[in-house]
Amino acid sequence: MKQKKRGCHKMLKSLSVLQTAVGSVNQIKSLIYGDIAPNKNRNAVPCTATGCTWPKTGSYVYIPVDISPVYSVAERNIIINGLVSFYTSTCIRFVWKNSAHRDYLYFFPGSGCSSYLGRQGGLQIVTLQRNGCVYHSMVQHSVNHALGFHHEHVRSDRDSYVRVLTQNIIPGRRWLDLKTKLVVFSLTMSADAFCSSLPLSSRYAFSINGQPTLLSRANPSLNFGTATSMSANDITRINRLYRCCEKNIKLF
Repeated sequence: MKQKKRGCHKMLKSLSVLQTAVGSVNQIKSLIYGDIAPNKNRNAVPCTATGCTWPKTGSYVYIPVDISPVYSVAERNIIINGLVSFYTSTCIRFVWKNSAHRDYLYFFPGSGCSSYLGRQGGLQIVTLQRNGCVYHSMVQHSVNHALGFHHEHVRSDRDSYVRVLTQNIIPGRRWLDLKTKLVVFSLTMSADAFCSSLPLSSRYAFSINGQPTLLSRANPSLNFGTATSMSANDITRINRLYRCCEKNIKLF
């Protein structure tokens, strides 16, 4: 346990650690819900119901990571700071991948921004395109998907919070109107809390005519999908799913 703690501490202090580059990475060509890479072995039921969470060791969930050497030092630091931001309020801890790790996240500068939903097994790509996707909230957003969380607007109870205007959605993007059959570890929350969630698309997501595609039921003029960091509800949801301690987690 102490050895793993030192690994997390090393990541906090050293931003220049480079891991062996992964040689061949197949880019993700087909996405669902805009930025979630599909796993053909799983159906529409959220993966948290079928065992896609990351294992917990003691009080913490250690997730091995590797970052493509193609990123600049500044871009690497943004990704690392985004990962470290989970430390102050959750039990999620990221450690540098080594030869003993089988399952790990690999941050890769492919096309667009995308992430698989939950732990897939083996090398798991988180795509963050340079000059467009490498910023703090997108790192947090993508990691939320990798932890097993869907977008808020596909919650089974989302119609209580937002309206989906299908007539304004680009043809071929109508999955924006889809809902998951089951949502695990979703919270009962106020409309304001729902709309402040990080995993929520913009009210103009995939608009064909510049008009809103998502509207808040409580306040139709409310702008959302612009969160710059995780909300308190996002953090609570992570802590519930991964059974983190109720008290604030201290840094190593």
